Amino acid sequence: MKLYKKVMAILLCAGCMLLAACGKKTDPVAIRIASLKGPTTMGLVNLMQQSENGMASNEYTFSMETDASVVLGQMISGDEDIALLPANVAAVLYQKTGQGIKVLNINTLGVLYFVSGDESIQSVEDLRGKTIALTGKGTTPDYALQKLLAAAGITLEEVTLEYKAEATEVASLLANDSTIVGFLPQPFVTAALKQNDALSIRISADEAWKEFFGTELVTGVTVVRTEFLEAHEEAVREFLAEEKTSIEMALSDVDATAELIAKYGIVEKAPVAKAALPYCNIAYRDGETMKSALSAYLTTLFEMDPAAVGGALPGDDFYYEGL
Repeated sequence: MKLYKKVMAILLCAGCMLLAACGKKTDPVAIRIASLKGPTTMGLVNLMQQSENGMASNEYTFSMETDASVVLGQMISGDEDIALLPANVAAVLYQKTGQGIKVLNINTLGVLYFVSGDESIQSVEDLRGKTIALTGKGTTPDYALQKLLAAAGITLEEVTLEYKAEATEVASLLANDSTIVGFLPQPFVTAALKQNDALSIRISADEAWKEFFGTELVTGVTVVRTEFLEAHEEAVREFLAEEKTSIEMALSDVDATAELIAKYGIVEKAPVAKAALPYCNIAYRDGETMKSALSAYLTTLFEMDPAAVGGALPGDDFYYEGL
C-alpha cells in the first residue's frame, strides 16, 4: 500500500508537469533564473529537467553560482529576472534596488548543522571555547551562528570563527580534523560525514533556533524583480506552479531527484544527494504563511544587526500576495 501511494504521488506530480506543458502558450516568456549551489537549487532540479526536455510553460534559462553576492549583483543589474537567495540577502536586495523586488515564496527552511567528532558537544552552550569553521562572513550562516551563540550567552571572544570561501573547504577541514566544529548546510554535511567516520551531526541549528526564539530558521526564498513581475505576472505565476511541483517531486521521488542533483553538479554523486535530501528541509511556503515566517525571521536578524537585512526591515510590498 505504501508503494502504491508513493507511485501514485509521483504520477500525480509528473502529470501536473505534463498538463502544464500541454497547455503551454504559443508565445512563452523568456525567464532568466539564478540560484545557488545547494538545497535551494535541489528543489528546482525537476523543473530544470522538464525545461531541458521542452516541457515547461515558459523558456527558462537557469544559472547557478556559489556566491550569493554574484546573484545579488545580477539582480541589481537586471541580468536575471528571478533568483533563489538566502532570506537575509533578499532583504538586502530589496533595499539596494529601492524596493524593486518581491519575495514569492520560502523554498528552504533550516539546513544548517553543527558537525564535529567532539562528543562533548550536546547543545549550543557547549560551543564555548571551540573553533568553528563556516562560510560566508556576513551571510545567513554567519548571522545565524552569531545569533545562536548570543542566545546561549557565548561572546565572540569565547569562540574562534574560521571563515572559508566555500562549504567544500569546511568539509575538507573536517575530513582532516574531527576535533573542530563545522557549521555547514546540507548537502555538504552529508559529504563531510562520508569523508570522516569520526564525525557526526552534533546540533541542528533549526531545532536550536526554534528552542531559543520560537520561530523557524528560514534559509532560502524565491524573489522576482518587480518590473518583470508587472510585465509578466501570468508567466511568473506559471513558474511558481512549476517550482512547487518540482519541490513536491523532490520530496516524493528522492532517487530520481538525487540523480538530477548529481547531473546538474550540485552534488558530485547521487548517493550523497540521496542521503542528504531528507535533511535539506526543502519546502514551499507562500502567501500569509510565507510572510509570517519570513518577517519573524528577518525581525530576529534585524534586532541583532540591522545591516543583516539591509539596514531596515522590508515593508509589506516586499511580500508577493497575488496568489
